[in-house]
Amino acid sequence: MATITLNYNAKNTLAQKTVEFILSMGIFTVDRKIKKSGLELAFEDIESGRIHRLITPKNRK
Repeated sequence: MATITLNYNAKNTLAQKTVEFILSMGIFTVDRKIKKSGLELAFEDIESGRIHRLITPKNRK
């Protein structure tokens, strides 16, 4: 299986309709990956217990 990455201007309606048309044919599928920011990943680490203390500029020694 190959992966294709498309970059286009989201304001361009012709490009949007073209992508929608290609997807509507059912030949291609879309992998929707949600990228999390570094801050979100850090909070997940704290909540899961991987990090036991948080160092901020205020409590740094």
